Amino acid sequence: MELNSLLEVTEAINNNLPEDSLYKIYHFTLLANLKVKKLALFVLEEKWENKVVFGVQKSICDQISFTSFENLDRTSAIDRNFKESEHFEYVIPVLHKKKLLALVFIADVAQSKVGISSKSPTTFLEAITNILIVAIENKKLARKQLEQEALTRELEIAQQVQQNLFPKSLPQSDLLEIDAVYRPHHNIGGDYYDYVLIDPDQYMVCIADVSGKGVPAALMMSNFQASLRTLVRQTDDLETIVTELNYQLNGTGNADIFITFFVALYNRETHELRYANCGHNPPLLVSSTGKLRMLTKGTTVLGMFNPLPFIATEVICDVDSFDLFCFTDGLTEAENLDGSEFGEEKVEAIVAKYHDQSASDLNQKMLLAVEEFREGKAYRDDITLLAVKQKPIH
Repeated sequence: MELNSLLEVTEAINNNLPEDSLYKIYHFTLLANLKVKKLALFVLEEKWENKVVFGVQKSICDQISFTSFENLDRTSAIDRNFKESEHFEYVIPVLHKKKLLALVFIADVAQSKVGISSKSPTTFLEAITNILIVAIENKKLARKQLEQEALTRELEIAQQVQQNLFPKSLPQSDLLEIDAVYRPHHNIGGDYYDYVLIDPDQYMVCIADVSGKGVPAALMMSNFQASLRTLVRQTDDLETIVTELNYQLNGTGNADIFITFFVALYNRETHELRYANCGHNPPLLVSSTGKLRMLTKGTTVLGMFNPLPFIATEVICDVDSFDLFCFTDGLTEAENLDGSEFGEEKVEAIVAKYHDQSASDLNQKMLLAVEEFREGKAYRDDITLLAVKQKPIH
């Protein structure tokens, strides 16, 4: 009878039955074949959970204090001073590699003598319970491994998606230098920057930061990039572009994800720089005379409201040359060991000091400054720097 019970349980395990089915087979096997009148099986998940019970009321199981039994390493009689002894006689710990997985409380065993010898009436109960619980634990570990592998694959895909969003190359010529630095906080970040040559006389630069992270953020930003690149080739009206982007983001129905966004269009022929700032950290513009200003005109973050509560754009005329420095909030929010933030004032001071250097040098000076400031403390968010150096046409 015991062999048949053991075969039934192992066959169920080998057939990869769900955990609930394994517990039911265990339950019916014990009821039919073993001389135990009262039993309660508890498995340690996030907390202790009662998986099988018979011969005793469920309310009694809810009152068991597990602290007194969590250090057991063998079947033991329950101390008469414990309240659990009113309903159970013995407790069987189930361990795997010294890790406690389950506790079995039993009473009214056919024989009074209980131990771990082959003659004990609990020996088979111990064996079959160990087989079941260890098998279920292995199923959980295998499931976690598969979930981790799937997550790893998703992150790899998201990382590839994000890398494909960034321009393959940025201009480095006598007229225009653009340099970008991207430092993700984790493998997958939520920052994005872009450069698009619209026609020989006009180009677009932008920077954005999506509120989420991981796969959803990467997919959201991918859709955002595709929409933006389509729109800038259809119209150069920034209000139209921003309004349409917001409409598309809001239409996704995901209220948890929104995007801060800055976009600028420069026309070399008219010497006009037009921009819109949608809730993003204000970029810094340095004119040919060295005057520094923050670009703040625009609207709120995209994707949160539809329609946008307000929208404005600005046109800066007679700009034949300029330096533009854009960044995400990971830069200003970088902290040192005292908890102080890098802040906008330090960003402005570095831009004012090094704007006359190349775009790449400016970014490297900024990175060096924030590295020294944080004193080894980990970054709190992604950091993206975008430096644009438009030189005069002679």
